[in-house]
Amino acid sequence: MTVIKNPTDNNYFDAVLVGAGIMSSTLALLISEVLPEIKMLIIEKLDSPGNESTGAFNNAGTGHAANCELNYTPLDEKGNIEIDKALAINRSFEKSMSLWASLYKAGKIDIKKFLKFIPHISFVSGQDNISFLKKRFQKMTENPEFVDMEFSTSFDEISSWAPLITKDRNPLIEIASTRIVRGTDINFEALTKEYLSLLSSNKNVEIRYKTELVDLKKIDKKTWELEISSEGRKNSIRTAYVFLGAGGKTINYLQKSKIPEAKNYGGFPVSGKWLICEEEVLTEKHNSKVYGKADIGAPPMSVPHLDTRWIDGRKLLLYGPFAGFTTKFLKQGSYFDLFSSIKRNNILSMLDVGFKNNDLINYLLSQSLKDHNSRVENLKKMMPSANPSNWYLKNAGQRVQIIKKTDLGGSLKFGTEIVNSSDGSLSALLGASPGASTAVSIMVMVLEKSVLFLNDKRNLNKKIHNLIYPDLAVSENESTSIKDIKKRNNSILGFHP
Repeated sequence: MTVIKNPTDNNYFDAVLVGAGIMSSTLALLISEVLPEIKMLIIEKLDSPGNESTGAFNNAGTGHAANCELNYTPLDEKGNIEIDKALAINRSFEKSMSLWASLYKAGKIDIKKFLKFIPHISFVSGQDNISFLKKRFQKMTENPEFVDMEFSTSFDEISSWAPLITKDRNPLIEIASTRIVRGTDINFEALTKEYLSLLSSNKNVEIRYKTELVDLKKIDKKTWELEISSEGRKNSIRTAYVFLGAGGKTINYLQKSKIPEAKNYGGFPVSGKWLICEEEVLTEKHNSKVYGKADIGAPPMSVPHLDTRWIDGRKLLLYGPFAGFTTKFLKQGSYFDLFSSIKRNNILSMLDVGFKNNDLINYLLSQSLKDHNSRVENLKKMMPSANPSNWYLKNAGQRVQIIKKTDLGGSLKFGTEIVNSSDGSLSALLGASPGASTAVSIMVMVLEKSVLFLNDKRNLNKKIHNLIYPDLAVSENESTSIKDIKKRNNSILGFHP
C-alpha cells in the first residue's frame, strides 16, 4: 500500500476528492472502509452534497441494469443484437446492490431512504420495433442476468403492466413490451447523503462545503498542490492523490492538471428538462419505469421514459428528458465553461465532432425551441391520454458528453470514462449515464489504478470482496454465480419475487 503519511501537517491529506456527488462519495466510502486510517478531504463548491448531476431531479433515478434501456442493446452491421454492454452494466449494477445490501445489513446505511423496487418496462410500437424487441428478449433471456424478463404483444396484458400507456391508445395498432419486475428507482442524492453521514463518523475524513478548487499542480513526484477557495479565502493544500469527480466541471479541472492524458479530451454540454405530474389519480395508476426508443439523432440521455419516482417523500411521474443546449458545464456553472475548455490540443477534435454531428446539434436546438403543448404531444406517443394541464416543466441536470481525440479525428462518446495519470496520483471521471448506477464498479477500477493501491491490487481486491460480499464465497466475476448474488441481495434488501 503506497500511502504518504504526515499527520502533523494540517494542510496535507493522503487523498483529496473534488465534488460531493455520488461518484466522490462512493469512492470516499470505499477508501474509508478498506483503509480507515487514510487522511482524506472532500471538497464541494455548493453548500450541501449531491446538488448537481446527483440531484434527484437532475437524473433519471433509474437503477440502470440494462433491463429496459434499448440503447444498451444496439444492432450490429449484420442486424444481430449486441448484449455485451447490457450484461456488463447489469453485473456492475448488481455490485452496487451488493454493497448497499452489505452496508444495510451492518446497520451503516438505511436503504429505505433511497431504494424502491419497481418494474422496468420497454415499450415499442410498429412491426420493425416489435421484431427488434422480440429478438432482444430472446437473446437476453439466454443469460441468467435477464432470465426473469417477460415479453408480451397482448394489449390487455401490457395494460395490466402499465395502464397509462394503453389508455386511449388505438387497440388496432400493434405494440409490444418486455418487463422485469425486479427493477429499481434510486434516489442518488439521498444515497450520497447516507454515504457522507457514514463517512462523517470517521475522524480521518473531513468534508468542506462552499469550497472550490481553483488550481492544481504537481510540485514533486509524489505530491500535488491544490489551491482552494472558501468564501473568498484562498488556501493551499497538498496530497498524494487527487480524484476529480465534479460532474461536467471535471473536464476543466483535468485540463488544469496538465497531465499528458488530459490533452485528448474536450466536452460537449447537453441540458435536459422533465415534464412532471403530481396528480394522485395518475401517480397511483402508474407503477413502473417505461422506456421507449430514442428519436433519430437524439443522444442516449434523451431516450424517452415515463417514470414513477419518489422524491422528498412524494410519488411523482416524470417524462422526458427533453434535451437542450447551453455552454454551461453545471446547472450552477458559468456560461464560459465550454469556451474555457477549448484548448490548442482539442480544438480540432471539437470542430470535427461538430461537423460530424450536425444532426445532433440541430436536434438539440429544435428541442430547446419546443413549447409546453409540443412537449405534451411527444408525451402522448407513450401516454395518449396525457392532458397538458396535469404536467409542468422542470430543468433536469447538465451533462457533458466526452469528445475524445482519436486517430480518426474527434469522437463524441456517450457513457462514462475514467482518465488516470500514468503514476496513479490523479483520476478523473468524465461522461454520464449509466455512471451513478455502476459507481461501485467504476470506483473499484479507479482505486486499482490509484497510487493508494498501485502495487497492492491483490490486497485491494480481497478487501473489496470482503466489503461487498462478506457472506458470499463465490466470485462475482463468474456468470454462474449471478443467481446466488441476486438471491442474497433480494433477501437482505427485501425483494420478494
